[in-house]
Amino acid sequence: MAIPKDITAYHRAQRPEDRRICEALARAIERGLPDAECKVWHRHPVWFLDGNPIVGYSKLKDSVRLLFWSGQSFDEPNLAPEGSFKAAEARFTSADQVPMRDLARWLKKAARIQWDYKNIVKRKGRLERLK
Repeated sequence: MAIPKDITAYHRAQRPEDRRICEALARAIERGLPDAECKVWHRHPVWFLDGNPIVGYSKLKDSVRLLFWSGQSFDEPNLAPEGSFKAAEARFTSADQVPMRDLARWLKKAARIQWDYKNIVKRKGRLERLK
């Protein structure tokens, strides 16, 4: 599947090294989650399964952050907890830092292990495990 225009526009807006990181992440995510829908959501590229956010990335001041919404449940030492829910992240400052083998494994876990972020507002901030 081709990367949507809004995501390619996001990539083009980045500095060259950050663009390489974003493009490498997008290609790997597309391979790892071929059935996912992707779009720019809250100003950042995000991939969804059945309307539930799974993985995305964003440019921070000093790095590009890869975020898995359910990543704390993956039991992966190279993903750091992020926020007060179940998200976990990895940060990169160059494309050669992206651990492609780890990323492929994380994406498989992302498809299997999901918390229901799609309905978090309806449930008043309470998450339920989907898979």
